[in-house]
Amino acid sequence: MANPNIANLTSVLGKTNVQSVTTSATAIVTNSAASGQIYKINSIIISNIDGTNDADITADFFRDSVSYKLVSTVTVPADATLVVISKEIMVYLEEGDSIRLTASADGDLQAICSYDIITDV
Repeated sequence: MANPNIANLTSVLGKTNVQSVTTSATAIVTNSAASGQIYKINSIIISNIDGTNDADITADFFRDSVSYKLVSTVTVPADATLVVISKEIMVYLEEGDSIRLTASADGDLQAICSYDIITDV
């Protein structure tokens, strides 16, 4: 598994992924195996777009078929947002890692993930 030297960078590309969160664990960002890159997650923001009902979010760091919870069944009130990862919290995805999201109800939660793709070759 490659792990680029972040002190000797050749490329840093900013990216943003969006997703409607469902009741099935679905990756919002995945660093594919053998990519030769590392992903620095800058932020994950969850918005509850339902004007009436609260919904729960679970976000996990997925590595080697094991799920490590970033947040677990945290309630996002109706018409509110939750910051799961921000600039104060550093999370890096090595090759084969992903961050997955699961909601308690389909159609209530949307997610935005901002990250950098870092390469040293």
